Amino acid sequence: MSARILVVDDEKLIRWSLRERLTAEGYDVAEAADGAAARQLVETDSFALALLDLRLPDTDGITLFKDIRAVQPDVPVIIITAYSTVETAVEALKCGAADYVTKPFDMDELALAVEKALRTHALETRVSSEVSAQKARFGLGNIVARSPQMLEIKDLIGRIAQSETSTVLLLGESGTGKDMVARAIHYESKRVDQPFVDITCTALPETLLESELFGYEKGAFTDAKARKKGLFEVADGGTVFLDEIGDMTTGLQTKLLRVLEDKRFKRVGGTVDVAPDVRVIAATNRDLDEALHQGRFRDDLYYRLSTVPIVLPPLRERSGDVPLLADHFLTVYNNEFHRDLKGFSDKAMRRIRTYDWPGNVRELRNAIERAVLLASGEELDEDDIVLGRSAFRNVSRASRDLVKLPDHGCKLHDIERDLLRQALERTRGNRTRAAELLGLTRDQVRYKVAKYELDS
Repeated sequence: MSARILVVDDEKLIRWSLRERLTAEGYDVAEAADGAAARQLVETDSFALALLDLRLPDTDGITLFKDIRAVQPDVPVIIITAYSTVETAVEALKCGAADYVTKPFDMDELALAVEKALRTHALETRVSSEVSAQKARFGLGNIVARSPQMLEIKDLIGRIAQSETSTVLLLGESGTGKDMVARAIHYESKRVDQPFVDITCTALPETLLESELFGYEKGAFTDAKARKKGLFEVADGGTVFLDEIGDMTTGLQTKLLRVLEDKRFKRVGGTVDVAPDVRVIAATNRDLDEALHQGRFRDDLYYRLSTVPIVLPPLRERSGDVPLLADHFLTVYNNEFHRDLKGFSDKAMRRIRTYDWPGNVRELRNAIERAVLLASGEELDEDDIVLGRSAFRNVSRASRDLVKLPDHGCKLHDIERDLLRQALERTRGNRTRAAELLGLTRDQVRYKVAKYELDS
């Protein structure tokens, strides 16, 4: 279907000229000679773009622009005028006009302006749709809870997300959902349409981690063949999530502190300051008080990060959330695996409720995922819920040989590369899911993908 464009101008010859050209370009054109006619068309029809003359017999283009946007908020508008003044141009652009052209205008240039405005609007719509999808997937609504402590934490997350605080510290055992909380803070904030980048601080050696965080200049070291932006620079306007920060070396802690204090840094091998605007969310499952006491974590960095600390309780301390989470994961994996399991038997739910879940939410999620994938009945029964290491107790020695060593031997890196390739194929390139299949972090998968050139 061709894009429908509204042309509003009191000069009949201009309206005719614009109709002829835009129709020849494949657009569907409607005309109005004044503001009243334009308003009536906007009330009864929808448009992909509007071309508005700034001076009309009964109104002006700026006022009409506001009236149109009140009815059709997303329609891009190009203002046309014979009165080329800075004031009107600035006012039109402040109101959100897509472009501003003056009479007499070149038809080719105006056609290009129309094409550009429509293309830009389509891109913005697609980005907005993707942001909405990401927010639906990672926003606050995905933190499933009814226990008082988690409801209080959800409220705190919402308030932090809307605040201007630049650092957040997430504390809690492994598997308590620190990654999900970090994403919720980002996707509920004003930074939602900017990048969210994350890295696990144990995934890379110190020198490589510094390059990943801060980037490097061409020639900074042997393999630096071109300038590379670091994650802090890539995330400008958005959020950097530093997972397992409790394991970061003290040398890199010093550099990170300087960045948080000065809000600027130099790329490795560089001399020019880079000053991105980012929110830093750090997380660890380590006891930072003990690390501070032992000198393994800088106290000044701790105080800088812990402006707003969030301590996530282990699942055993909020057992009331377990059935709710189990139902949630059942719905998630029913959809993912195209199953239609009706729920949990009484025995299955009793087993879920009485287990202490040392691996926290991550262990519960994995248990439900396995159960949904392998269940043969209409609902999940007790035997479908495999807990702890019981899934491996009856595994024979032969079946533990997951990869059979050829008689002639093989190169270990070939096996690693092939398993990584298989994981990426099975997950359709989703590196987070591939990492889960291989027992790695997403950053380790990203590093190995580059190492084995699997992204080419």
